Amino acid sequence: MKTFKLPVSVLVVIHTPALEVLLIRRADHADFWQSVTGSVDVEDADLRHTAAREVQEETGLAVQPTDLVDWGITNVYEIYPAWRHRYAPGVTRNTEHLFSLCVPQAVPVRLSSREHTDSQWLDWRAAADLCFSPSNAEAILLLPTVGQIRL
Repeated sequence: MKTFKLPVSVLVVIHTPALEVLLIRRADHADFWQSVTGSVDVEDADLRHTAAREVQEETGLAVQPTDLVDWGITNVYEIYPAWRHRYAPGVTRNTEHLFSLCVPQAVPVRLSSREHTDSQWLDWRAAADLCFSPSNAEAILLLPTVGQIRL
């Protein structure tokens, strides 16, 4: 029996105090740059734990769930048609929960080669401009005001 992804995910904007933002390039779409993202594994998964797991899997950065700032913001968006096969039939919308992680400086990351092929640290404005996902770009643009407040 096929296991479908749940339409609940996290987005983690990783940044420095100077608002340099880490972007990673998707392996399945070479022109798609993004922040760390990922779906919850089970319906009752703790979102903060999901976010910490995704940071570890996608960047190699070992963080504790308490290192992440939960913005208390969610986005609901249409799942791109190219990825709908990962979800149960009829599921077309995803709910994304926003988090951030501040690291002391732009640090090297270890990418999961099956998911991402490259990384770069950019000024937050340039990072927002490069993101393929509108919700990711909007989150980065909120970073100076929302992303550094611990909720």
